[in-house]
Amino acid sequence: MTNQKQAMLYGLGTVLLWSTVATAFKLSLRELAPVQMLLIACSASVVVMAVILMLQGRWHLVFSLSRKQYAQSFGMGLINPCLYYFLLFGAFDRLPAQEAQPLNYTWALVLAYMSVPFLGHRLRKLDIVAGLICYAGVVVIATRGAVTSLSFEDPLGVSLALGSTVVWASYWIIATRDTRDPVVGLFLNFLCGLPVILLICWWTEGLSFAPGTSLAAALYVGVFEMGIAFVLWSYAMKKAENTSKVSNLIFISPFLSLVFIYFILGEHILPSTYIGLVLIMMGLWIQQKKVKDREEALNLG
Repeated sequence: MTNQKQAMLYGLGTVLLWSTVATAFKLSLRELAPVQMLLIACSASVVVMAVILMLQGRWHLVFSLSRKQYAQSFGMGLINPCLYYFLLFGAFDRLPAQEAQPLNYTWALVLAYMSVPFLGHRLRKLDIVAGLICYAGVVVIATRGAVTSLSFEDPLGVSLALGSTVVWASYWIIATRDTRDPVVGLFLNFLCGLPVILLICWWTEGLSFAPGTSLAAALYVGVFEMGIAFVLWSYAMKKAENTSKVSNLIFISPFLSLVFIYFILGEHILPSTYIGLVLIMMGLWIQQKKVKDREEALNLG
């Protein structure tokens, strides 16, 4: 099997896992507060990443960093998992999954815009067009089709979802200067963020968790969305001979996610969700097109 085929398989596995997490978020939040869900999921992900590092023979890398890199782990841990998932789970707690999930996908566009001042990237006309189309989709979803009245069903929930995209994009901009092994870095970030989450959970909601579907769903999120999916995607990117083909697989995820949302959560998918999601995906495709064109030009050269 060629490296590209392996990359596509890893990518498809990642997309399948990402497609289930919106449903898992909502199942978990039926009985757990967002911070309780975050504590359980983060704890599970720390264990999973530790096991992965041990199986790969890279556990020793956890203890071979500089003081500055350990301090970096704490700072980045406050961003992800702490702040990012506080906002994201808060959005899912307030909004239907069919609304929160597409809004979260606009982080890729936010990253492109934030890369202009922070990474020195150029803002092109395609980026502006992509932004207008994407955020037209956001308005359609957030207003549930009442675009002319601009009547938002839950302004705070929408703000939390969009705020999470800014935090997530900021995290990846900071990560561009991160020289640590990716899995080691994520493990240490989550490990350093975990005590903060624990204290906040203990102070606000308590540490009592009843066994059941919500607890199982939170563990699923930690194991797969925060742990295994990240490792699979890293493998996909390393194996890929053409990264744009692998990256395009992410466009499958939101539509597949609606299938799980409909059949498992029983949410009636609104026409505005389909329209808004198509606009968001169209905008992201346009924004990615310049990356694809640049990569193809390099391959031809």
